[in-house]
Amino acid sequence: MSGTKDKAKGLANEAIGNVKQGVGKVTDNEKLRAEGKAQELKGEAQQVKGNVKDAVKKP
Repeated sequence: MSGTKDKAKGLANEAIGNVKQGVGKVTDNEKLRAEGKAQELKGEAQQVKGNVKDAVKKP
């Protein structure tokens, strides 16, 4: 997967994670909040992975 794809997937996971956290907070659902936080962190890691791939590609 290219760095750009990793970054895009990371942004999507972060956004979905933030929505899950918000819904979990409103509905007082700790499990959903935790899932959202985990997905947000996964997205952040994917973005870092994409940035590293892009940095390695550059001469």
